[in-house]
Amino acid sequence: MPRASHRIGALLLLAAFATGCSAGPSQRPAVAYRGPEQQVAPTPPPPGPAPVPELGAPAGGTLNWKDCTQQTRDEIGATDGPAFSCSQLLTTLDSPESPAAGTTRAELLSTGNGGIPLVVLGDAGGEPGTSVAARMALRMPPEMLNTFRIIGMDRRGTGGSDPADCIPPQQRQSIAGFDPRATDRASLDRLLVSVRDSSQECLLDLDDRLQAYDTWRTAGDLEELRRELDVPKLHALGRGEASRVLTTYAQRYPGSVGRMVLDGGPNPLMDAMGQAKEQAQSAERTFDAFAEDCAANGPCPLGPDPRRTVEDLVERTRAAPLPAAGAPVTAGKIVRVLASGLGDSDRWPQLREALAAANSGDGAAIGELARPLVEDTGQDPAQLDGDLITSCNDTALRVPPERVVALAGEWVRTHPLFGGMYAQRLAWCSQWPPPEQEPPAPSAPGLPPMPVVATAKDPSMPEKGTEQLAEQLPSGVPIRWLGAGHGAFGRSDCVTEAVTRFFVRGEVPAAGTACPA
Repeated sequence: MPRASHRIGALLLLAAFATGCSAGPSQRPAVAYRGPEQQVAPTPPPPGPAPVPELGAPAGGTLNWKDCTQQTRDEIGATDGPAFSCSQLLTTLDSPESPAAGTTRAELLSTGNGGIPLVVLGDAGGEPGTSVAARMALRMPPEMLNTFRIIGMDRRGTGGSDPADCIPPQQRQSIAGFDPRATDRASLDRLLVSVRDSSQECLLDLDDRLQAYDTWRTAGDLEELRRELDVPKLHALGRGEASRVLTTYAQRYPGSVGRMVLDGGPNPLMDAMGQAKEQAQSAERTFDAFAEDCAANGPCPLGPDPRRTVEDLVERTRAAPLPAAGAPVTAGKIVRVLASGLGDSDRWPQLREALAAANSGDGAAIGELARPLVEDTGQDPAQLDGDLITSCNDTALRVPPERVVALAGEWVRTHPLFGGMYAQRLAWCSQWPPPEQEPPAPSAPGLPPMPVVATAKDPSMPEKGTEQLAEQLPSGVPIRWLGAGHGAFGRSDCVTEAVTRFFVRGEVPAAGTACPA
């Protein structure tokens, strides 16, 4: 499309979000007549959980799978393990402006010896879903791999799916590396300028595709995948923020829900501001677990007080970023790498060595860990774009600048490592058009049992929020892992066993199951 057409489409899109109202359906209760009197009909009780669905027949369909074993192993750093195949799925774009026009593609990865599809989804702002599925497969019990064909899918705008590659490189560096302890209006205005420029560029580049990168339409992609695989039910596991895709899918396509597990998930009772505050609190608690682990495993390279060491490092690099290949390592990048790295306890040794090197003036390791956030790596686009676009399309909350300043001042005091970073995320959407609709609350009755796993110390999906998610789901079955990290399946033997029994044999875990760290 010519550049002029993009600009016209963007201007029309910005003009379309005017407030309006229309007459909706009547909210009056149904009535029944008995003689001359009018009686309110009794509300029937909600249906109980449906039975656990059968696994069904193996996948059919016509997807063209090609071997990508070596490429995948290189990407995830594996030297052996199962074979991998890759494919692509064409799905309906379903833009709000042109719901019947256009298609988009979703990248898929398959592994395992079984024939029954089990779809794995990851967070929009983290590693692509295909990589999440590949890493997860390395941890799966043989019973899972022999029963299922594990299928990872890159969500819209991420990984090998149609990328949301629209934020200028300079603005990516600015947003990702921004001072995490900035609390004054003049400083935060510089962040708002970068956000404004990024939003304008994305409006121009993506045009009518802009609001098609969201949870609602990703749920539609899953239904198109189910149909392409020619299976009656969708079996799936969602990690972290991806759980919202599965609950949205359950609301939209309740008759297609198979065996589903939510491994962490956002708090459905809070808006984006409340969730950000909970995330900052949870990230601080997870850092404390990281520091204790460092001290418990020999001499800690971060010294006797890792928190003090890291907080001092962040403070020093606010004014004096560390030299590194590509771009300097700023305080903002250090905090973002830390928040991401806390999610995988297996890589904590690598994280603490990178922090120790940075504390000695060498930012190379931190810079390399930050690269996927702000640069293309291999075939994957920078993660920041998909994270920003999806998160802004999924919430109608637009926080004014003065409120961001107040929150930054408060949260930096109460959550010194991560409070500023999460306050700044609220500014990302300040220049973004409000969405057509937000993901629906997870309230569909009559669904099959759905295990919901809460992790005691998860840096991005707080335990309390996941527990609220389990309570809100009429068929939610709460499980708790007392450990630390982002996602419990494959990390906790106890959780992995319970989830495996559910997927393979249809055995529902006891509600309130608690697994040790």
